[in-house]
Amino acid sequence: MPSRLTTALLACFAILPVTLHAYAEDAVDKANNPLHLASSFAVQDYYTPEIDGTNQHTNDVLFRATIPIDSNDLIAVPQIMRVTVPMATRPQSSGGYDSGIGDINLFDIFLLKQDGVKLGVGPLLTANSAAKEELGTGQWQAGLSAVAVNTSPRWLTGALVQWQKSFTGDSDRAHVETATLQPFLIYKMSRGWFLRSTAIWSYNVKNDDYVIPLGLGGGRAILVGDYIVNSFIEPQWTVAHRGDYQPEFTLYAGFSIMLK
Repeated sequence: MPSRLTTALLACFAILPVTLHAYAEDAVDKANNPLHLASSFAVQDYYTPEIDGTNQHTNDVLFRATIPIDSNDLIAVPQIMRVTVPMATRPQSSGGYDSGIGDINLFDIFLLKQDGVKLGVGPLLTANSAAKEELGTGQWQAGLSAVAVNTSPRWLTGALVQWQKSFTGDSDRAHVETATLQPFLIYKMSRGWFLRSTAIWSYNVKNDDYVIPLGLGGGRAILVGDYIVNSFIEPQWTVAHRGDYQPEFTLYAGFSIMLK
């Protein structure tokens, strides 16, 4: 007969894979949930090797910080502030490429519902901060963001909707008004691995141009001490578009570090 200590050790080893699976699933949920209340820093890259109708490419490296704010006497619900600083590369009209800081984006999401399907709504602001004309719109823009997220044992699903419109800026540049929809599907596998589809659908309200890409990629979220480290790669193909100079294919990849 095995000793009590041996029996206890065997029981621990029997439940260890289940425990590790639970931790991995939790890490995937938190790392990919835009409404998770935790500080994080991410670097993401959108590389488009060829724009429709040209042989030119574009690239955007996004440096993104997320900061949660607890509810207080002034605002009764928690908030999630997210700032994105892009480093953009765009073709010049005279040939060659320009690179530098693009238009910085900030939004503040108020987490209105935390049980079941989580819901968040809040304002957004895009600054006229581009270092060069080709790297931004030349306009200050403001609008709204809304996020819905649902989690199940195997899936994390939801959508981010944004609308913004220019209100001031360079008088020589066209005013802009855009709407975007980012549906996201995360399929959770074992050991922190996951499949993902998170392409952003864009619509230009001013001229009715649009682009609808679909993505399919994968990644992994792991626990490292008090942090969740998440990395992924997601190729995205344009399946429908209207207007000139739209991307045909984009390679999207990213890396983030988040407090548990």
